[in-house]
Amino acid sequence: MSVAEDGRMTPSHHLHARLIGQPGSRDQLNTPALIVDRDALDANIAAMARWARDAGVALRPHAKTHKSAEIGKLQIAAGAVGLCCAKLGEAEALAAEGIESILLTSPVVTQPAIARLVALHERIPDLALVADHPDAVAALAVANSERPIRVLVDIDPGIHRTGVASPDQAAALARQIADAPGLEYGGVQFYCGSQQHIATYADRRAAIADRTDYLQNVMAALGDARLTPPVVTGGGTGTHRIDAELGVLTELQVGSYVFMDREYAECDLGAGFATALMVDTRVISSNTPGMATLDAGLKAFATEAGMPAILAGAPPGSRYRFMGDEQGAVLVSEGATAPLLGARVTAMTPHCDPTVNLYDAYHLVRGDTLVAIWPVTARGRSA
Repeated sequence: MSVAEDGRMTPSHHLHARLIGQPGSRDQLNTPALIVDRDALDANIAAMARWARDAGVALRPHAKTHKSAEIGKLQIAAGAVGLCCAKLGEAEALAAEGIESILLTSPVVTQPAIARLVALHERIPDLALVADHPDAVAALAVANSERPIRVLVDIDPGIHRTGVASPDQAAALARQIADAPGLEYGGVQFYCGSQQHIATYADRRAAIADRTDYLQNVMAALGDARLTPPVVTGGGTGTHRIDAELGVLTELQVGSYVFMDREYAECDLGAGFATALMVDTRVISSNTPGMATLDAGLKAFATEAGMPAILAGAPPGSRYRFMGDEQGAVLVSEGATAPLLGARVTAMTPHCDPTVNLYDAYHLVRGDTLVAIWPVTARGRSA
């Protein structure tokens, strides 16, 4: 469904809706433009869904990657049990567009946020969240919800971002949740984020196996307390095959597989997913031999993961370099000719999640034809 079809208007729609369906219309887009290859997107969603069915594991894809109701609905239609959201605002935005099963993967602790949580809980049939502190559980337990709020124990895998710090703490918090009249004990979350991008599969597997051994200790403590978790959720694109093989997680929070970015392209995932997300840019200056200036700079890409990778529009071996807020550069190999003024250059995002948050809409293409414009539904919803 395009924005034109469902009435939601974005600046990108005002600029480009007239181009939808016109052959060659991709080349008429104002740039920088966030591009999604529709066929690659569909293939990635189908491949992960098929793999999960064969592996006997549930998928709850993380919407922090795409922030899109349209993409989330495609994932659920392919078999996902629901979505994850990192922030309450993301969940509110996606729920407003019809997403009915959401797990909040970050704790909700303040009274204003808990009030919003309760309101959302009353609007959709399946909402759950994680907690890692007795005071947070106590606040949730008196939140005056019409039906119990499902709460999972968040377990720290060792990065000390969120999560309980020991098996005993996990058992104590699970008991507090289970005994609270206004709450329902939903299981545990164990997300090993720092292991997702370990470059080699063997090293990544060794790291996850070590962390899974620790998770087994937590599971044993919960079992001794007669609190065996009904759901064990976590994992991600980088470790999905390893997590399934180790057999402890029951639900996987895969996210980036729908798009793929440079960080994941540099990892051996043990499976093939296509690059579906990219940014189209234009050459706006070409006065220096060996380089050309592009209209996509620091405001067009997330920057913490290094440089974008040039996919098309420049000679093989060309490299991207940031040149400021609004501009970048393509640097060509010695002896090669830089792209000419006005040429389209396509780049792979270094890190897809925060890059998506910079744009108001996706431009979906098949070949060189714009086929739809989808809003980034939860763009900027970080609270």
